[in-house]
Amino acid sequence: MPLLTIQNRQITWTSLLVLGYLFYLLLGAMVFQLLEKQSETHFRDQFQLEKLKFLQNYACLDRQALEQLVQVLMEAWVKGVNPEGNSTNPSNWDFSNSFFAGTVITTIGYGNLSPSTVAGQVFCVFYALFRVPLNLAFLNQLGKGLSAHRITLERWVQKPGCAQVVQTLAVAVFLTTGTLLFLIFPPLVFSYVEGWSYGEGFYFTFITLSTIGFGDYVVGTNPNKHYIPVYRSLTAIWIVFGLAWLAQVFNVAADLMEKFLQLKWYKPDLSLAEGATTKLEDEPEQPRVHIPS
Repeated sequence: MPLLTIQNRQITWTSLLVLGYLFYLLLGAMVFQLLEKQSETHFRDQFQLEKLKFLQNYACLDRQALEQLVQVLMEAWVKGVNPEGNSTNPSNWDFSNSFFAGTVITTIGYGNLSPSTVAGQVFCVFYALFRVPLNLAFLNQLGKGLSAHRITLERWVQKPGCAQVVQTLAVAVFLTTGTLLFLIFPPLVFSYVEGWSYGEGFYFTFITLSTIGFGDYVVGTNPNKHYIPVYRSLTAIWIVFGLAWLAQVFNVAADLMEKFLQLKWYKPDLSLAEGATTKLEDEPEQPRVHIPS
């Protein structure tokens, strides 16, 4: 196992990676607390004030009735029913809306929609159990296809003595093309269709393709919008190809980071070998004694 020398102490690469992982996790928790806790407190207080105003405007309701209404709204949201609009809203379980099946097999799991029946929950478990490995194999094969196109590009423009330049150029073209197709242009479409800002569209794009899937932004759920029937299906296709491309990007970034850290901190300890060599050179050759048989 490679050893990293830091302040004359040798530690394993795995130990350093674990320490870095934990530090990054704790750093994220601290930063999110600083950024979001005050906002959460503000919205909580504002929500309580809105409930008080509602009770003042509708004196026929008491606090218990209002809490029951809030509970009904929350249960409807958990079941995938948008409280806005009316009963004419399109169903989330139409055959044309294969979007939920896509979120299951890609492990995105937005959380805004889930099976509510026992039969649906059981089927979801077995569906994901067999479909997730198949999806991983499919994305792996798709990633190999993207890598093959990148290698073909390298061979097409390859010139003698320019291997490193050609490889860098091919990676740059791969990253630029994928960034435009999967990260830059889609937010424009989502901004136009969903009414989001470009920042919100980009946020949804990255959270989706990285399979984080918070569920705060989901396409095709606004009851005030009229979507084309294949809108969600086209989005699912974009997600599949985007997942394969972003997985390749993450793999390249991880390889580059590991090589950079190893080049920077990996220092093979040659002192023992050099000391042993010097000792052998300084010591005179011992006379050989022949013992007759």
